[in-house]
Amino acid sequence: MLCLFQHASTWYVHFFLFFFWRINFYSLTFLILFLNLLILFSLHRTGNNFLMTGPKAFLTYASSVQMGAQSGIKECKHQFAWEKWNCPESTLQLSTLNGLRIATKETSFVHAISAAGVMYTLTKNCSMGDFDSCGCDDTRIGQTGGRGWIWGGCSDNIAFGEKISRQFVDALEDGQDSRAAVNLHNNEAGRLAVKATMRRVCKCHGVSGSCSIQTCWMQLAEFREVGNYLRMKHRNARKLEVDKKPVRAGNSAGSRTTIAHAFRSIAKTELVYLEDSPNYCMKNQSLGVQGTEGRECLKGDRTMPQWKRRSCRRLCHECGLRVVERRTEVVSSCNCKFHWCCTVKCERCTQIVTKYYCSRKDGARKQQNKTKRKPRH
Repeated sequence: MLCLFQHASTWYVHFFLFFFWRINFYSLTFLILFLNLLILFSLHRTGNNFLMTGPKAFLTYASSVQMGAQSGIKECKHQFAWEKWNCPESTLQLSTLNGLRIATKETSFVHAISAAGVMYTLTKNCSMGDFDSCGCDDTRIGQTGGRGWIWGGCSDNIAFGEKISRQFVDALEDGQDSRAAVNLHNNEAGRLAVKATMRRVCKCHGVSGSCSIQTCWMQLAEFREVGNYLRMKHRNARKLEVDKKPVRAGNSAGSRTTIAHAFRSIAKTELVYLEDSPNYCMKNQSLGVQGTEGRECLKGDRTMPQWKRRSCRRLCHECGLRVVERRTEVVSSCNCKFHWCCTVKCERCTQIVTKYYCSRKDGARKQQNKTKRKPRH
């Protein structure tokens, strides 16, 4: 991985890194895309083969990386939609905020779900025949898998997705300090989550549907299952205790030994972090934390999932805020009917929609306004 990055360690790589971080780009998608286009371009210039060669191949892989990173971001936002930390864009700067690299419990999830998204998309594209260099995993075709079934069909080529995801995503971590090690570990945990959620799918064969024998293949689960799996890992994420003094020395042998020792008791499937999370109730611009004031929350009956039903308590009450109710009129099409031939006519219906938001308590608001008043001279 480090060798791959060294091929691209030219001035234009560092320029793009600096440029995209400074303009606060939607980095996790576009930084991966542009940085690795440069990496691939560098490999092409030096004569190294990257499965396929040529600009078309570079763009094909980069497009899948972009789509995978976007799916990871989307899933992150779904998983934390009603939490105090809701996967904001400020955290998607590859754990880099105003030059400060952070490694909290939340950024561990960002790295894992992003690496998983890239691997998942590459694997899907491979199995669908989008790449000339790969297709279904046929390494076990015809082998007996168990009693009454054999391997067949089109197994998703997880090895391809894993390999290319590792080369693309892990290349962004060129250091050997504790934060780089944590990020790489969480990247790998994300890829292992894709593997762990795969399922065996079978098809029956036999006279008159007797199912005397089955052919089976391995298939990716829905990406939502990968997100749910990593969400559980996030809840049980472990804080890595690393002596910060030797780590600051850079890429020394002492640093590497210290980091390796800290990881000895950590399973590869676990998420890890270094710093405690900040107070997500309060706004903190330096850390990119927006706070929960003004956030929408949900109130509903018991048919609503518990994590949604308790969102007002979590976002508002636990942060010292009150819940305010706002009603708005929403006009939409209704009572649509098909008329021969061939139009659909609808009525316009008005509906009152009630939404709930976190708001500062009256006493706190008055106190804030009082402090903002300028003294009279």
